[in-house]
Amino acid sequence: MDRVYNFSAGPSMLPLEALERAGAEITNYQGSGMSVMEMSHRSKVFQKIFDDTQEKFRKALKVPEGYKVLFLQGGASTQFSAVPLNLIGKTGRADYAVTGNFAKLAWKEAQKYGEISVAATSEDQNHTYIPAQSQLKLDPQASYFYYCANNTIYGTEWQYVPETGEVPLVCDMSSNILSRPVDVSRYGLIFAGAQKNMAPAGLTVVIIKEELAGKELPYTPLMLGYKTMIDKDSMYNTPPCWCIYMLGLTLDWVESQGGVEGMERIKHGKAKLLYDVLDDAKLFTCAAQVGSRSDMNVTFRSVSEELDAKFVAEATAAGFTNLKGHRNVGGMRASVYNAMPVEGVEKLAEFIRKFDREN
Repeated sequence: MDRVYNFSAGPSMLPLEALERAGAEITNYQGSGMSVMEMSHRSKVFQKIFDDTQEKFRKALKVPEGYKVLFLQGGASTQFSAVPLNLIGKTGRADYAVTGNFAKLAWKEAQKYGEISVAATSEDQNHTYIPAQSQLKLDPQASYFYYCANNTIYGTEWQYVPETGEVPLVCDMSSNILSRPVDVSRYGLIFAGAQKNMAPAGLTVVIIKEELAGKELPYTPLMLGYKTMIDKDSMYNTPPCWCIYMLGLTLDWVESQGGVEGMERIKHGKAKLLYDVLDDAKLFTCAAQVGSRSDMNVTFRSVSEELDAKFVAEATAAGFTNLKGHRNVGGMRASVYNAMPVEGVEKLAEFIRKFDREN
């Protein structure tokens, strides 16, 4: 069958060009006689893949000097523990903005390691908005301020970078990394799971200001210490080799689209197309409030659960997969990450119009 338009929140679509290139090289990578999945991570061939991918990533996000880029395992959820273990030791306190499911999980995990304050929460309105800067209750003695840039389940996205004074910013950018320019110098630490905008599941990228590393709590597990991974350049043990290779191919594709700046223009256009159609529809309403809407995850619902189910079934039959909303919120969710082609969004928009007319 032809490829479907996969609107999954993750693992998500990868660029077709990257997949085709990986397929062409899968049994014999550039004359090595083996697949990247088979070669030693200590080999010269893989070391070049690793170094090239790091260089491409640093270029794409303009990572400044004084920051290390780590390619780690364990998924973004492992960072819910690693962040406090490594950073909270300065004062034993931290601020968390709870604006969705994953931010809440990170907040709960951090409470094991120190005094954690809720600097802001959107639970009062079912996480349909992002708190404004004026609503943040900041502790000037916090070791760091933590937030999740894009909330995949609820379809909200921070449209500003919090101002926290001298307190380092820590951000989970798993679901919008590489979709918009980032001033890395404003952050102490950024992390992102790969399976939405970068590569297959299994790789987590961490960007850390070097001066923050090496102050971990004494009981921090060896493999969760940032200093350990910095000292070994992410290779204390075997890294997720195939995923690093795929990230490199994806970064080549991003560059061909005009880099991160080009991706921002494209993704905003895709999201606007869907929001405009949904706002004009009679049957559908968007879950997230205007001003807080995500460009990555468009969440919406119809007038009834029965009609939601009908929409998802008919959309699946038409080649639009994984549109069912998360079990916590119901409704529908169209995830339009970088690799989703504009054509797929245009066709989904037309399907929504047709469904709206007929029902």
